[in-house]
Amino acid sequence: MTQNPGEEQLLALKGRQIPVQELLALFGVRMRNDLTVPRIEQALKDAGLTTLPYFGTCNHGADVHVVAWQPQAADASAAPPEDQDGDDPEEMSPGGLPARPLRIGDIPSATAGLFSVEPDTPLTQVTYLMRTKKYSQIPVIEGGTTLRGVVTWSSVAKVYETTGSAVLAEAMVEDPPVVEAHHDFFSLLPRVSEDGYLLVRASNGSFSGIVTAADITQRFDVTAWPFFVVGEIESRLRKCLGARIGEEAIRAVQLPSMRTGLITDLMFNGYVKLLDGDQQNPALRVRSDQNWAALGWPGVDRVQFVRQLDRVRVIRNGIAHFDAEPMAPRSTKELREFVGLLRQLT
Repeated sequence: MTQNPGEEQLLALKGRQIPVQELLALFGVRMRNDLTVPRIEQALKDAGLTTLPYFGTCNHGADVHVVAWQPQAADASAAPPEDQDGDDPEEMSPGGLPARPLRIGDIPSATAGLFSVEPDTPLTQVTYLMRTKKYSQIPVIEGGTTLRGVVTWSSVAKVYETTGSAVLAEAMVEDPPVVEAHHDFFSLLPRVSEDGYLLVRASNGSFSGIVTAADITQRFDVTAWPFFVVGEIESRLRKCLGARIGEEAIRAVQLPSMRTGLITDLMFNGYVKLLDGDQQNPALRVRSDQNWAALGWPGVDRVQFVRQLDRVRVIRNGIAHFDAEPMAPRSTKELREFVGLLRQLT
């Protein structure tokens, strides 16, 4: 259930250093994604606040300082054009994908609960449950806490081949693979490949779920595709922008510490600044008009293009954290539409 804290509650945080997870909890969310980050960012901005480092892209376990939000100067003469925008949080961590290691507990089935049977359950009843529920394995847990083993189709077949018995105790794998929810995901892939599943134990010692090879496949389907599409979008943007926009224009949107003039040193926030005709910095607005004209896309609506590009930036920041929640269908659609447009233009 989503919620927004009141302005007074947010203002009470000003000047404090808090864990980013505590900030998310105030809004009734656990994970950062393309839906939750913009909502929290806007609520903070409405209260005249922001965070350092930026809560949307910092490490999952980091602390953030809640500080006053500083709007950009309205007059270009107030500061040199290249310094007005300040340090952008996204630009502060190039190559920040992923922001933290992927853990086995990030797989949805790892925390979705566990169906189990007691040790005195007849084997025929267990196999019936496996057939009807389409389970490949069922843990045998005594009293809800003590793991006795796991029944798999392979262990059932083996006991019938060797003894012809139908006793549950003889049809169990007595040393099943058990992992902790915080364990590194990639280091456990060989065990999933070998055993076909992992029993996952939560921090309180209880079994929270089971991860199978099918869950791994599904996870990569929803995780890898956005990464590849965002990568293709960035590659095509760099190709067309780098070929038609000069180094001086690129330097104008770069941080003072990295004015290389190279398109490959920009990130999505920089691409937006190159083309956004509605940004607050007047000098960059003028440059963006020139940049857009240089692209030579008369049949493309500039406002819609920049809006979609900025949405891709937000989506990119969401998938950077390997959130357990799958990408929203709306975001998937936006990525498909935008990469399709770029394929036509480049």
